[in-house]
Amino acid sequence: MESVKIPTQPAKRRRIGVLTSGGDAPGMNGAVRAVVRMAIHCDCEAYAIFEGYEGLVHGGNMIRQLHWEDVRGWLSRGGTLIGSARSMGFRERAGRMKAAKNMVLRGIDALVVCGGDGSLTGADVFRAEWPGLLSDLIAAGDLSAEQVEPYKVLNIVGLVGSIDNDMSGTDATIGCYSSLTRICDAVDDVFDTAFSHQRGFVIEVMGRHCGWLALMSAISTGADWLFLPEMPPKDGWEDDMCSVITKNRTERGKRRTIVIVAEGAQDRQLNKVSSSKIKDILTDRLGLDTRVTILGHTQRGGAACAYDRWLSTLQGVEAVRAVLEMSPQSPSPVITIRENKIMRTPLMEAVQATKDVTARIENKEFEKAMEMRDAEFKEYYHAYLNTATPEHPKMILPEGKVGLKSPAHGGFTGLRDTDYAQRMRIAIIHVGAPAGGMNQATRAAVAYCLTRGHTPLAIHNGFPGLCRHHDDKPISSVREVSWLEADSWVNEGGSDIGTNRSLPSADMENTAKCFELYKFDALFVVGGFEAFTAVSELRQAREKYNAFKIPLIVLPATISNNVPGTEYSLGSDTCLNTLIVFCDAIRQSASSSRRRVFVIETQGGKSGYIATTAGLAVGAVAVYIPEQGVDIKMLSRDIDFLRDNFIRDKGANRAGKIILRNECASGTYTTQVIADMIKEEAKGRFESRAAVPGHFQQGGKPSPMDRVRALRMAIRCMQHIEGYAGQSRDAIAADPLSSAVIGVKGSQVLFSPMGGKSGLEATETDWTRRRPKSEFWLELQDVVNVLSGRSNPTGNEGWSCYEST
Repeated sequence: MESVKIPTQPAKRRRIGVLTSGGDAPGMNGAVRAVVRMAIHCDCEAYAIFEGYEGLVHGGNMIRQLHWEDVRGWLSRGGTLIGSARSMGFRERAGRMKAAKNMVLRGIDALVVCGGDGSLTGADVFRAEWPGLLSDLIAAGDLSAEQVEPYKVLNIVGLVGSIDNDMSGTDATIGCYSSLTRICDAVDDVFDTAFSHQRGFVIEVMGRHCGWLALMSAISTGADWLFLPEMPPKDGWEDDMCSVITKNRTERGKRRTIVIVAEGAQDRQLNKVSSSKIKDILTDRLGLDTRVTILGHTQRGGAACAYDRWLSTLQGVEAVRAVLEMSPQSPSPVITIRENKIMRTPLMEAVQATKDVTARIENKEFEKAMEMRDAEFKEYYHAYLNTATPEHPKMILPEGKVGLKSPAHGGFTGLRDTDYAQRMRIAIIHVGAPAGGMNQATRAAVAYCLTRGHTPLAIHNGFPGLCRHHDDKPISSVREVSWLEADSWVNEGGSDIGTNRSLPSADMENTAKCFELYKFDALFVVGGFEAFTAVSELRQAREKYNAFKIPLIVLPATISNNVPGTEYSLGSDTCLNTLIVFCDAIRQSASSSRRRVFVIETQGGKSGYIATTAGLAVGAVAVYIPEQGVDIKMLSRDIDFLRDNFIRDKGANRAGKIILRNECASGTYTTQVIADMIKEEAKGRFESRAAVPGHFQQGGKPSPMDRVRALRMAIRCMQHIEGYAGQSRDAIAADPLSSAVIGVKGSQVLFSPMGGKSGLEATETDWTRRRPKSEFWLELQDVVNVLSGRSNPTGNEGWSCYEST
């Protein structure tokens, strides 16, 4: 999109107000911080309205100007530091008149509102009534025409802060993934006691009209049954639920039972389905020792996760830009996100669509309610059904010719080019370093394969494992995966089937023989740049080896997020969450000295994605990445910047300052060297320390985002592979998408071909630096610099808040 230029010297300095309203949500403080600092950067003044609309009505000290340092440290704080309250006064026109008067007296002509659909509806009503409210104030003698003249236009921009994720038109609302994290942490803890005693647990989560939290937590924890407001179970659900749970426990050997229920769950006659009722059914009918856990408001508390920190930050920045670009005729926008793209949507369109879903539910039009949720919600729902209960008569594919089974090694022999059937033998392999989401992607692929009648084959320990163990070995490295084995991986980090960085080119001939030996019909590769390289090698070797003329699909999984063809890789969100925990803890250690800088080294190879995104999430002073490098002039400017900061701070703020350095940012200026230089140049005015979290960044349980996206992406890959069933090998090899990468690009999830003139290998891959040629996130460096106050660190022309990309 071309840049939109607006004069950098407006007639008067704009005053932008920001308030939080409705239920609090983790990340609201990040949004306020971004609005305040972005407004100041754009030569505007920022005002916080405390206690939501109530503060707008009362005025006085409840409307206060915030300065740059006032919002320091807010990213790591939960709830909302400027408060939120229900305002009966603002619901009345008389109250809105008082609010308008207070805004005019303070000179505020724009308002950024962070809240749910009710709060945003109130904001739009306020804007619509604004001219009339000003006229009434003049008529009543409360304000003069001269006072009102500069404020005839009120700009409103909405940010959706809601843990329920119940706003239409956006993939995620501020706070929803933090709340989901609380739920998953709680259920993960329940797993241990449920397994130990073979108990059942009914977990009640929030969500009166929207089942997003319930659905995503069910996916993330592998729940046996699920209750949503949008899609009540069919009549007779009690028998169905008991049947599935009995099958999971008796036939499949599952020791724990988890049922997730949204607080707004109901049956098809709109009768409430309570957690206690579900517990009684499991106890009375199955004799299952069952407990109820109602998580309640713990779901709202705590610091925001990494996703909500950077989402709230980017949306707060975009809200200020929207204010400055709006005309009197522009409809009020709400800032949304679709996949990986920040967007603006007409506010009332989104609010009305949200209310329509609730109306459909109340009218028992459940199918229409599901259709009105975004397509991603419906996709996740069906993905959950396909993986939680892997026996669907309508889903199973018909059997066909699959060759003759060889008892020697469990493989198949005698297949001809025309013998391929709809049921396929799909191999799954992990390549590269471990990353959160690898196990979950494999689990989803296995469950889908079993649902459809395919044979899922896990290749243990990567390509070396495949070539090292043959049919003459006592234990083959290629083994079928059972439902119970894969189901246990639902919350496990790392790679249970093992991963390896080695590539097939190390022994291509032996690799081809193994493909033929085990009769692979498709290869599903989960991993990072090595996985991408491995599939590239197999694709190019098709001319020599017929065994590779099968679908070869890459699901990117790497903390570095450096795979061409996608803006998101599994594991990157988990890494960011571990990093912010590390940074928050290390920054807290500065509370005693008050004058300390931490230089923290991040992983990521020659891609600075993790460092940059973490910099947004923790409020880093500076981020050093390979794409920009580090030189002495940059360090000198940053040391001067730190010195000035500490002089202005005067020791009043306890929080330490963070600098993030990617491990490959410079061969000369290492993390320790930079810390030592800062310490030397500080001349005792402040201290510096180096910290290297290392492989801590790769460990831990996968984040909920990595879990749910692993399921969605893996099932998409399986469906893509199914499209080649029954085709000849030559026909498969001729299709560019038979070797492809699934990825997020902008607001879409799509498959990109590896080969060909326009394929990823030729057009989008920087093979030397092992990263994409064009990295979407580089512009985030500018946002980091703007919100830290670090100006023109590279000596280039500064980033302008008036340029829209």
